[in-house]
Amino acid sequence: MASSLSVLVLLCLAAAASAQLSPTFYSTSCPRALATIRNAVTAAVAREPRMGASLLRLHFHDCFVQGCDASVLLNDTATFKGEQGSLGNIGSIRGFGVIDNIKAAVEAVCPQTVSCADILAVAARDSVVALGGPSWTVPLGRRDSTTASLTQADSDLPPPNFDLANLTAAFAVKGLSRTDMVALSGAHTIGQAQCLNFRDRIYNETNINGAFATLRRGSCPRPTGNGDTNLAPLDTTTGNLFDNVYYSNLLSQKGLLHSDQVLFNGGATDSLVQTYATNPTRFNSDFAAAMIKMGNISPLTGTQGQVRRACSRVN
Repeated sequence: MASSLSVLVLLCLAAAASAQLSPTFYSTSCPRALATIRNAVTAAVAREPRMGASLLRLHFHDCFVQGCDASVLLNDTATFKGEQGSLGNIGSIRGFGVIDNIKAAVEAVCPQTVSCADILAVAARDSVVALGGPSWTVPLGRRDSTTASLTQADSDLPPPNFDLANLTAAFAVKGLSRTDMVALSGAHTIGQAQCLNFRDRIYNETNINGAFATLRRGSCPRPTGNGDTNLAPLDTTTGNLFDNVYYSNLLSQKGLLHSDQVLFNGGATDSLVQTYATNPTRFNSDFAAAMIKMGNISPLTGTQGQVRRACSRVN
């Protein structure tokens, strides 16, 4: 009962926050904001396609800790430990330089008007579009936090070894449904993962395509500590294209992470994976809807928080 009530409260808060966000928030105060962000993202992804996945992941890791408030962007200081050193972020989260460049470009046209949290939300959308994926209208008006939580980052970011029940629970706590979870997992149609996050899967799990496991073992040695940071594409087929092939890979037992393959392993999400594998239009629609919903997790609005001048530090 307590769990159900907490989820209900989260959903009500998300609905209230959504009502305060608006796609036209900067129409008068900074009409060039969206074009400025889009141009910078498009250029960054053209230089390095992987950056699209990195920017998308930044938004996800921001929203799952304290809500979508740009807390993930705050650097550690002598008196402050932020989220970048958490188990789910350390050594892997990236794209800060691109966000800093975008913020500088936006500040040049509209000083201290557009929040870093909104930049993350728009950059995530523009990254997906730059790699051939769907677009959606991003509600705007988030403000930036003055705090971050290493503890919450360690507890709330789903690790790659989660099973289906744990994944479902982790997303439910954020007000996201099982459908949202499966759709958002489709973000793994782009990007790469480190060997240390899929070593156990390719050497010890049985629900994996044999040829695929052999291929991945080629760059991920079995002994722990050897090649831990070696990278492999999450989607071995079209790793720089945002499409629905991720789900086809799951049907063939070619999910790279344990938390990928559990979505198609005889459980409650099998049918949805099959649907997305054969219906890209449905996937694109559900992904866009889930991104909007995720972007509405506990934003700061009105006079809460601040609009940072630099995304890596509080004013």
